[in-house]
Amino acid sequence: MGSNSSRVQVPATASNVPKPGEDGRYTISAKGIRAQFIPYGATLTNLFVKDKHGNEVDVVLGYDDASFYPVDPGHPVYNAIPGRYVNRIGGAEYTIDGKTYRTEKNDGPGNTLHSGGNNWSWRFWDVLDVSASAITFFISDPEGASQGFPGRVDCKVTYSVSDGGRWDIKMEAVSPEAKTPLMLTQHTYFNLEAYRNPDTDTVLEHTLHMPHAKRYLPLDPHGLPTGEISPVAGPAGGSTAVMDFTSPRRLSHARDSPDFATNAGGTEGYNHFWLFEDVATHGSASESPVLTLASPWNGIKAELRTDQPGVQIYTMGWSDGTTPLKSTQGREGVSSVGRSSGVAIEPQDFTNGINNPQWGRRDAQITGPGETYTWEASWTFGLTE
Repeated sequence: MGSNSSRVQVPATASNVPKPGEDGRYTISAKGIRAQFIPYGATLTNLFVKDKHGNEVDVVLGYDDASFYPVDPGHPVYNAIPGRYVNRIGGAEYTIDGKTYRTEKNDGPGNTLHSGGNNWSWRFWDVLDVSASAITFFISDPEGASQGFPGRVDCKVTYSVSDGGRWDIKMEAVSPEAKTPLMLTQHTYFNLEAYRNPDTDTVLEHTLHMPHAKRYLPLDPHGLPTGEISPVAGPAGGSTAVMDFTSPRRLSHARDSPDFATNAGGTEGYNHFWLFEDVATHGSASESPVLTLASPWNGIKAELRTDQPGVQIYTMGWSDGTTPLKSTQGREGVSSVGRSSGVAIEPQDFTNGINNPQWGRRDAQITGPGETYTWEASWTFGLTE
C-alpha cells in the first residue's frame, strides 16, 4: 500500500526508552495475551495465549537465549521483519525505469531470498517507544547496505496487544531519495501446540482455512513462482486439490497424494503464495478473517486479518531437526524443531511481482521517492467451538 506523503521520520534520539528485562526481552501484555520482543530483526521471541484448559501456551518458535538470534548460522528468520523486499526475486535482478539492478544470489541456482544476507532480519533495530501494551521499532536502511537496492529506506513497526487475545502489527516505510522495491511482512512461525501433543511432533494436523484463497502461484522446482496463477480446486486426487483450503482442512489432508512429498519446491508440504480475493474490508484491512489456523488438540485458533493481497505459507519441509526448542515448548522425547513441525504465515504482496508485470502488482511493489508504504495485519487468538 502507498501514499504520496512521507510520514516516517528518522528519530533524533531514543535515550529515554526503557531497557529490556534481564533476559534481553521487552514484554507487552493484555488480558489473554503476552508477547516478548528483541531489537534484533524487530523479532517476536515468545507469544503466550490460553488453550481450552486455561493453560498458557507459547505458540511461536524461537530461542531461550536472546543473544543466539544474531549468531545463529541457520537464521530461519524466526518472527522477524525481513526487508526491504521479502520472499524471492527471480534471477536476482529487476528493472526500474529501464535500469537493471542485480541483487545477491542467496537462494537456489540464482534467486534472491528476503533481499540477501544482510536483510533487515539480520540487523539491530532501534526501540522508539515502549508501553505496557505496545512497542515500536525503527530502522534506517542506507543505499548499498544490501546489494542492488537504490536509495535509503526508513521504516518503523509497531506491535501492540489488546484484551481478548489480539496482536496488531503496523508498518510504515518511506524511500525519500529514489524509487526502490519495497515489500514487507512479519515472518511468524507457529506451532499452536508448542510441541506438546503426544500424538504428533508436526503441525500437519493443525487445520487451515482460507475462504478467499481460490487461486495460488505454482512453483518451479526451485521454489520460484512460474508466472502463472492457478485455481486451487482441481479434479479429485489431482495435483491442484493439494492447494485447496477454501474449507477447513488439516495441513496433512493431501499427504497420500504423490505430489505432496515434493510439493514445496522439492520437499513435503507447502511453501506457496495464495491470493486473497473478494475480501470485504473494514478500513484498509479485511473485515472478517482471511485465514484461520487451529489446533484440534488444544483448541487454540488464530485468526488473521490484513490489508495484504495474499499470504506465503511455509510448513518447514526443509527443517533438519537440529534446532533446539525453547524451554516453554516440547515434551519428553521432543526437544528440537523437526521437519514440518512449524508453519510460517507471511501476509504480503505477490512473490516476485516486480518481475511479473502480467499480475498487475509491480507498481505496488515499487515505492518512492517520498511515498509512504504501509502494511498492517492482526492476529486474534481464541478457542475452537
